[in-house]
Amino acid sequence: MIVVDNLVNGQRENLAKLPEDKCQLVVTDIRDEQRMIALMQDVDIVFHLACLGVRHSIHSPHENHEVNATATLKLLSIAKTVGVNRFVYVSSSEVYGTAHWVPMTEEHPTFPMTVYGSSKLAGECYTRAFYQTYDYPTVVIRPFNAYGPRCHHEGDSGEVIPKFLLRCLADNPMIIFGDGNQTRDFTYVSDTAKGILLAGFAENTVGQTINLGNGSEITINELAQEVKAVVGQANTTIIHEAPRPGDVLRLYANTTQSQQLLGFKPQVTLHEGLTKLKEWYLSRDVSPEILLEQEVVYNWQSKGSR
Repeated sequence: MIVVDNLVNGQRENLAKLPEDKCQLVVTDIRDEQRMIALMQDVDIVFHLACLGVRHSIHSPHENHEVNATATLKLLSIAKTVGVNRFVYVSSSEVYGTAHWVPMTEEHPTFPMTVYGSSKLAGECYTRAFYQTYDYPTVVIRPFNAYGPRCHHEGDSGEVIPKFLLRCLADNPMIIFGDGNQTRDFTYVSDTAKGILLAGFAENTVGQTINLGNGSEITINELAQEVKAVVGQANTTIIHEAPRPGDVLRLYANTTQSQQLLGFKPQVTLHEGLTKLKEWYLSRDVSPEILLEQEVVYNWQSKGSR
């Protein structure tokens, strides 16, 4: 297995426990076409997860599009040319924008609210076009809000669950942007990873677009209360601030297709997942307080803003 990462958001330590004879990390940028051509030789399946995130797209829209959309088109061309047998594109529920109905099937309209969502949708369209035009075996996966060990609390990749957990563990206020009634469908990382792998190997997924979610929704206000309960900090303060730009108000996955095509059924409940993540943070050699020094509260603003 070859892992390609420029380490802008990833970390070497995330692969530290994998055997070196079975997992090779290549530190390079997916925009380096010559490196990608060399690395894809004799590769059976490409799982394309590389991207820059939602908040990054607000302060750096052109770079976000270049990585998420343009580079995806180039990777598809390379993979087809060198004979990769299957290309699995890992998109995002952000392509939908705010739900028009729930639960959201794969046929739900796509009205992304950020350049990130738009660029991921462009990547989807390129991926489906390669299947339709060239009969090249591709699959599109739409994960809904994965979380778990090694998720991001830092910089413009920072996510609500790790931010909430670390702030609660440090007895710092949890910050909610907007009224907190926006909903998400949170899926534990091991469930999401299993679904992505299944999509790469199942015979009936070629040409398909498939949601990967837990199949339930929770408001951010309810999430904050759940984090309090898991951490055991009932008195942790919650602060509401102005809404974030481009924030999607409702996401809730219909998972019928993933069940039928992949046999996908999430195994980890939200409470169990939050507990696992809390225990992972507490097992580390660095305190929540130290980790929070990497947090950028208003992480959609220009690089370096706090």
